[in-house]
Order: sequence, then structure tokens, then C-alpha cells
Amino acid sequence: MSQYRQDIGEFLKNLDRWISMQQAVLESFKDSYPKVRESDRLDIIVHTRIAFNHMIRTLKAFDDWLQDPFITTNASKDLLVQVWDQTINILQQLISMDIGHTSQMRKMLDELSRDGKLNPLVARFREIGEERREEGRGATTISF
Repeated sequence: MSQYRQDIGEFLKNLDRWISMQQAVLESFKDSYPKVRESDRLDIIVHTRIAFNHMIRTLKAFDDWLQDPFITTNASKDLLVQVWDQTINILQQLISMDIGHTSQMRKMLDELSRDGKLNPLVARFREIGEERREEGRGATTISF
């Protein structure tokens, strides 16, 4: 077998592995969806971050795919238009979600602040972060 055929065969196997992995991840999220909805706030945050991280990984893979000359020279225009249409749909949904949830959070934080119900510890960390940012030292964040 020629090196060319071996390379193509390996490339196709990699695509098969990616597809299988994505199908498994999709099933996992479908299975966990109702459980996460009924779980506590921290569990919802953790699972949402896992989902975001997988979306970022998938978007990075799509971006890499669109930079690969082997893909771009062989992809049909119909396939590329389909990807474009779905990309714009996802983008519009993501931006709409961001606007909606950011607006809701802003309103909620404003109300909690006016009512004196903000968590004082976290509010203080935020103040320290703002002070550090103004001094050019970087913000204080809490992450896991």
C-alpha cells in the first residue's frame, strides 16, 4: 500500500474516533441533563462549565478543520454552506443567551445590592479585584 493511502486511512480513522467520541459526549450530556436540572447550584455550575469547555474544544476543532488545506480543498460548497448556516444559527443563539442572562443577572444584582442582600465575602473579593486591576496588578478571582 502506498504511503498516500496509509496516510488517508489514518486520517479517516482519526475522523471515526472523533465522531465516536462526540457521539459518546452527546449521549452523556443527554443522560445527565435531567439529573443536573434537579441538582444543587454548584453541580449546575460545574456541569455548565464542563459543557462550555466541551463547546470551546469543539469550536477549536472546527476552526482547525477550516484551516486544514486537505479539508478546505476537498470540502464541497454545499457542505461549507451548511456549516456556515449552522454556525450563524449557533452564534445568534449564543449571543441572545448572553444578552438575556447578562441582563437578568444585572437586574438581580442591582436588586440584591439595593436590598443589602449581596454576599459580602464575594462582594469584597470583587472590590479587591477592581482595586488590583486599577493598580495594574491583575484581578483577584475565584476559580475551580
